[in-house]
Amino acid sequence: MTSTGSFNPLLRGLPLLGDLPALDGASVLVRVDFNVPLRAEGGAVATVADDFRMRAAVPTIEYLLDQGARVTACTHLGRPDGVPDARWEMTPVRDRLAELAPRVELLENLRFDPGETGCDPDFVAKLVNGHDAYVNEAFGVCHRSHASVVGPPRQIPSAAGLLLQRELEVLGGLLVTPRRPFVAVVGGAKVADKLGVLSALIDRVDVLLVGGGMAFTFLAAAGHQVGGSMVDQDRIDDCAALLATGKAILIPHDTMALEPGARFGDGCQDGRLRLVGRDVPDGWTGLDIGPETVERYAREIAVAGTVLWNGPMGVFEDSRFAAGTRGIAQAVATCDGFTVVGGGDSAAAVDALGLSDQVDFISTGGGASLELIEHGDLPGLAALRGASNAPRPGAAPTRTRSLR
Repeated sequence: MTSTGSFNPLLRGLPLLGDLPALDGASVLVRVDFNVPLRAEGGAVATVADDFRMRAAVPTIEYLLDQGARVTACTHLGRPDGVPDARWEMTPVRDRLAELAPRVELLENLRFDPGETGCDPDFVAKLVNGHDAYVNEAFGVCHRSHASVVGPPRQIPSAAGLLLQRELEVLGGLLVTPRRPFVAVVGGAKVADKLGVLSALIDRVDVLLVGGGMAFTFLAAAGHQVGGSMVDQDRIDDCAALLATGKAILIPHDTMALEPGARFGDGCQDGRLRLVGRDVPDGWTGLDIGPETVERYAREIAVAGTVLWNGPMGVFEDSRFAAGTRGIAQAVATCDGFTVVGGGDSAAAVDALGLSDQVDFISTGGGASLELIEHGDLPGLAALRGASNAPRPGAAPTRTRSLR
């Protein structure tokens, strides 16, 4: 991989690890995304419940250590809102990191200081003080203009880490040269959160499969009854406009619905279920795509050259409404094409089902993946391109090994 990335617009002008000055004896600040779930049962000390994001950053950390660098990592955890909060202290993450990558220091939660989200120059100065270089290995926050993301490249030589590089290789490939047919599966709860990426994808993909809570706004836009299902009334016209493009947009044929007044969610078991078609009865709540929809979507996925999946197909944390997400995960895992899961809940579902090793690439950034597809760039990437050591037009390419 060359640092110029001429064949991939996302990598063009982006400094990679090989573009950093000599690292032997240098102090390197690495922005990682260790915003991982914690587990604390029965009053026990909290531990890391899922270390996927931590393990994903280890190759870059090992590269830096092998080059003779001293490594300090920094990350946020949870939403402490600019003040110290014992629930989000880094101790359990630090303990796990000591097992994965000894000799690495981990700073306290960045978001304990309001200067992080406020991109305070004084906080940036405190972060980079004493460091000779900076590495961004936190794709999941590259869409945030936070101090630790956009600040250091303005002060010291900087580079994208191996994982960030790989994220851009994969997502850039989807945007520029996907193998056809290109099938995108988009779910999740709120259609407002996905309209931008849907609009960006519609001209790139061959088939768009819609599921999750957002599907009911599309069903309403198509003239169907949705009962008590989640619908964004302000976005019905937008969904209708997408459907009117004539592009291949598939919406659910059947729905698993819950009777009026019944609760749903993790551990809930009350209420009657009903499998209905595209019309949901009054008061009933659609909470998952039905088996006919799963079968139809799976047929499209099976013949795809490229698949991008982001967002669950239903309320999969409630086992009664997990079949849709499970069916799509299995279809993606058995697809012979190049398969990408766009982070977030989709990645969690694939991992929970034991299918992670059957997917070609699982992104570490849900929201960042979507914003990159929608906008074609992210604040964190733009900041790296502005670093003093970033490759310039006409410069000789620097070779950096790629994470594959």
